[in-house]
Amino acid sequence: MAANLTRKELLGKVYKMVPPMLEKFHKGQLGRVAVIGGSEDYTGAPYFSAMASARLGADMSHVICEPGAGAVIKTYSPNLMVHPYMRQQKNIGKDESIDSVSQNIIAMLDRLHVIVVGPGLGRDPAMQETCARVITEAKKKGVAFVLDADGLYLAQTRPDLVQGYKNCILTPNVVEFGRLAKSQNINVDEGEKDKLCAKLANALGGVTIIQKGPVDYISNGKETLICSGEGGLKRAGGQGDTLTGCLATLLAYRMAYLDRLWDHENDMNADELLAYVAYGGSAITRECSRLAFKEKGRSLQAADLTDHVHGAFLDLIGEKPTDESKL
Repeated sequence: MAANLTRKELLGKVYKMVPPMLEKFHKGQLGRVAVIGGSEDYTGAPYFSAMASARLGADMSHVICEPGAGAVIKTYSPNLMVHPYMRQQKNIGKDESIDSVSQNIIAMLDRLHVIVVGPGLGRDPAMQETCARVITEAKKKGVAFVLDADGLYLAQTRPDLVQGYKNCILTPNVVEFGRLAKSQNINVDEGEKDKLCAKLANALGGVTIIQKGPVDYISNGKETLICSGEGGLKRAGGQGDTLTGCLATLLAYRMAYLDRLWDHENDMNADELLAYVAYGGSAITRECSRLAFKEKGRSLQAADLTDHVHGAFLDLIGEKPTDESKL
């Protein structure tokens, strides 16, 4: 069982799940990820998430956002594909509706492995409803998703969107966890602190939750892992976006493993792989934070983590041989 494994063993499981870089692969096989969010006021969060996904190795990293946000995000990096499909209520045109806006995004799902919902999303009712419809369709198609920030507001107010769906990960901070727990009639001031994550995961039908904090508790209700790797001491906003991007890429790698895109032992199932994705994403993000803080100290900003994603991956997981005969 994953809960009985040491940190080194858990990271070894992540290593086994990560595809090698082989000549036979073609563009898109090692991860097609989209981050859905980016309202007029919040352009950094979806960028940090999508870039973390790209830096961890996703082949294609998309941002689906408001047109105003899209124009800005395009100036941050030419490496991201930006789709200005989202609409805040006030910006829905005469020939548009929430239904037409949603359909534009839903049409992309067949060419995506994973979606991240929440970075820079905001609470605008049209943006929230659009994401609810996209999540509903993603579940029908078996697309994995990560919920963070205002994407978690959907899980809080409409828990049926995530209830029992084992192909998703929720990443609440202490405040967001409290709100989710309250929505499920769980008192965070009662019981053992290390059991709360499992209790909430069970209440939501066995979804995987990363309860972010001084240590990260990771649980699907049956098993709980604790990721306590050292992080940085600066609590700059936006570091959680690096986590969501890393999780998205690892979820895509999980799919590649399950689809047997390369020869491997095939000795890990979908459920345990989800736990390794969550643990790997948490560990890499904490290492990013440690490395960035070591370099920047109290001046650290969320953008500083992006440049350390690959280094953190190499430190903790490591690269596989590129010669298939040596795997």
